Amino acid sequence: MKQILQNLSNGDTLLTEIPVPCPGHGQVLIRSERSLVSVGTERMLVAFGRANLLDKARQQPSRVVEVLAKIKSDGLQTTIEAVQSKLDRPIALGYSNAGIVVELGSGVRSYRPGDRVISNGPHSEYVAVPENLCAPIPDGVTFDEAAFTVVASIALQGIRLANPTFGETFVVTGLGLIGLITTQLLVAHGCNVIGIDLSSDKCRRAVEFGAVAVDLGVGDDPVATAKSLTHDMGVDGVIITASSKSAEPVHQAALMCRKRGRIVLVGVVGLELSREDFYEKELSFQVSCSYGPGRYDESYEVQGVDYPFGFVRWTAQRNFQAILSSIANRRLNLASLITHRFPFAKATDAYGEGIKDALGLLLDYQTDTPAVLKRTVVLPTSLASPIVPEVSVGVIGAGGFTSLVILPALKEIKLRLRTIASSKGVTSTHLGRKFGFERSTTNLDDVFDDPETNTIFITTRHDSHAKFVERALRSGKNVFVEKPLAITRDELASIKETYERQAAAFVMVGFNRRFSPLTIKMRQLLDTIIGPKSVIVTVNSGYIPKDHWTQDSVAGGGRVIGEACHFVDLIRFLMGHPILKVVATSAKSKNGAPVDDEVTITLSFSDGSMGTVHYLSSGHKSLSKERVEVFADGKVLQLDNFRSLAGFGWSGFRPVRLSKQDKGHKLEIATVIDAIKQGAPAPIPWDEIVEVTEVLLDAAEQIRAG
Repeated sequence: MKQILQNLSNGDTLLTEIPVPCPGHGQVLIRSERSLVSVGTERMLVAFGRANLLDKARQQPSRVVEVLAKIKSDGLQTTIEAVQSKLDRPIALGYSNAGIVVELGSGVRSYRPGDRVISNGPHSEYVAVPENLCAPIPDGVTFDEAAFTVVASIALQGIRLANPTFGETFVVTGLGLIGLITTQLLVAHGCNVIGIDLSSDKCRRAVEFGAVAVDLGVGDDPVATAKSLTHDMGVDGVIITASSKSAEPVHQAALMCRKRGRIVLVGVVGLELSREDFYEKELSFQVSCSYGPGRYDESYEVQGVDYPFGFVRWTAQRNFQAILSSIANRRLNLASLITHRFPFAKATDAYGEGIKDALGLLLDYQTDTPAVLKRTVVLPTSLASPIVPEVSVGVIGAGGFTSLVILPALKEIKLRLRTIASSKGVTSTHLGRKFGFERSTTNLDDVFDDPETNTIFITTRHDSHAKFVERALRSGKNVFVEKPLAITRDELASIKETYERQAAAFVMVGFNRRFSPLTIKMRQLLDTIIGPKSVIVTVNSGYIPKDHWTQDSVAGGGRVIGEACHFVDLIRFLMGHPILKVVATSAKSKNGAPVDDEVTITLSFSDGSMGTVHYLSSGHKSLSKERVEVFADGKVLQLDNFRSLAGFGWSGFRPVRLSKQDKGHKLEIATVIDAIKQGAPAPIPWDEIVEVTEVLLDAAEQIRAG
């Protein structure tokens, strides 16, 4: 299938062949009939992509601060690579789609194949979308009209926040597509509407919808008009749907409002607010978030948990339904806003001259459902694969870590890059082309069951690791899985059972820190000491919101299992002896609940050594993230952020400082591939992998138990 993708690094907008996505749990697969180009939003993305690095930085000053902090902690080269990788990832354009359901994911109850629906899916021939971000199209509503639904819901949500009542006077600043829809909806509410824009054509359209127009292009005065039409009382509210870097629209809105008027920002403008503008009139100001409650809430969007109707009357989906009802009842005229139409095969033309003066710009797909949906695509590659490769790799997962770390390391090694998989097919196709894979897929069967693949790299979310490891083992594949191996005891027990049933099973977990050249140097020095050692690892892990999936014990296992595992394994490697005991404690919140990213994990070893991990999220970003200190036999080793190693009391040892941070990823992967080629065991013994995983599960249980 084809999909429109935009590259943020150079601004290229391409119609790209990618595999059809498989609908996940709670998702529907939709064959697109129409989609609406959101001219303002998509123009901003395209312009951002075409800007040079300096201009990109000027547009996102908060990101510049983050980059500078990363340079200080991780080094310039590491930061440059991270920024380039981030910008290189393609963006799927579009979010207002109409089509026909062709396939259902598990658990879907509201739809059936053949249903006409709208969704927030991108510009693509097929889209897989959660139930809560779809709505059925009523009879009598065309695909052309329905394609406006999601964009129109953005306008509706802004109006709901403004809470207009019959007879009030409202100003709409900015008469683009959302502004004109806002105008119609306010008129339908029984409001007097004043529309403001620089375009005479858009002002004319607003008048046709029942508004009074203020044409800034010919010098009309919006404040004077507002006062004149309200007998000097001021308007009841202003909804700003304009896009501007200036804060003038907000200042102007304040001048037009009556005492205790309401200002709602739907568009994007400067927010240098003046206290004087708001103080005397006691004005309220609110920013509207997309198309309604539930947007950006993973439990609503992904997990399908709806908000109770009695407490949240208008969710995103219910706003969709309201818009569709208004179209069906002819209270909302959207067909008149269609100014441009492109066949999807020529969709990239819409991002040239055609997008500049457009209001409603529709993409017409004109596609039929094929007998078999193509979920694996062959990629053009300049890298010739060996006829009988020793290592043929399939990669499941195409996230940021995979693109920045795993794939560059694999590309440096002589092996066959067979298939890369991702849920939507966008990133896997992009990375597959970039790194020389033969195929991109959304169908995991084409990775696990492929007879030409003997090694699988698993880099997906933590809650999928265990099941993918087991399936790969049952398929007779060598397995590299990013940490953690498992996030529950049941998962670990099941993996152990499967591992033991497979002859010559090969499982490696991505505990890369032990492969850092500085870590290896530390181990060499410590091996000369007979007595017990004490290791202290301090991790300035940084804040992650509590609603992030890594903090979720079900999705990510929590930060102890999901991230602190690196440092338990690191200490295990440095000591070279089994862990006998673990004691884990955490900080407590005000209500006494454990804070599981403010923890101390203490380890006791069979040789009398001890190790401590201080995993802390409350530190400052400017401090290096990881420090390792070892005390033994009157000597000290101090490793700082895997860039420098200092020694105290070591005869003949000279401090080491690397030109860039090296956490061991490249050597780790090279060692894994070399072991597979030679038919050797995994670089980390299986018993050690299981031991570290069990210790982390113990630690997490202790913390949760308080």
